[in-house]
Amino acid sequence: MSNATADRIAGIISQNDVVLFMKGIPAAPQCGFSGAVVQILGRLEVPFHSVDVLADYDIREGIKAYTNWPTIPQLFIKGEFVGGADIVREMAQTGELTAMLGEKGVPLGAL
Repeated sequence: MSNATADRIAGIISQNDVVLFMKGIPAAPQCGFSGAVVQILGRLEVPFHSVDVLADYDIREGIKAYTNWPTIPQLFIKGEFVGGADIVREMAQTGELTAMLGEKGVPLGAL
């Protein structure tokens, strides 16, 4: 990954409280895993910034190197990498996701 790509990714993450690197856009996810995370965030009414990795090859490959995580989607909250769809789904089921959002000061029900 180039330094420029790493800088772009870091900038996106630092400028937004919640960022979802996903396949497609929230209104039209291009994979079931991305769609699942969008639905979870939607149920919690969490405002988030999305990045369509299918529209930018450098970002698609760069985010995997940035986090050392091989799959998309990838969720960040206040700069912290949370994980992919399975982790987000599990955290939502146990209440950990809601707790983490609250601890980090991300408003729920803000959509």
